[in-house]
Amino acid sequence: MKKDAQGASISPKLKALLAIADKVRVSGKAVQPEDIERVRQEGATDLEIHDTVLIAAAFSMYNRYVDGLATWAPEDPAAYREGGARLAREGYLEP
Repeated sequence: MKKDAQGASISPKLKALLAIADKVRVSGKAVQPEDIERVRQEGATDLEIHDTVLIAAAFSMYNRYVDGLATWAPEDPAAYREGGARLAREGYLEP
């Protein structure tokens, strides 16, 4: 799916929403009226369109922020396993 969302076995609505998210990733102005019309024809609500644009824009901003601070992250997936298991077991809130 990461390599070819449009060829993935997901709903046409999700494909249309992901196409909008991909355009927002580049520039919000890249989203054209026909993109919105396509996703509406696939049954997306205004809220779903809004949330798609908001999430894509936020991730773009977060990525630029992190890159601008020259942060790093472990490359070895094992570094995330313990934390992921703990969150799955206990959640984000402390008891």
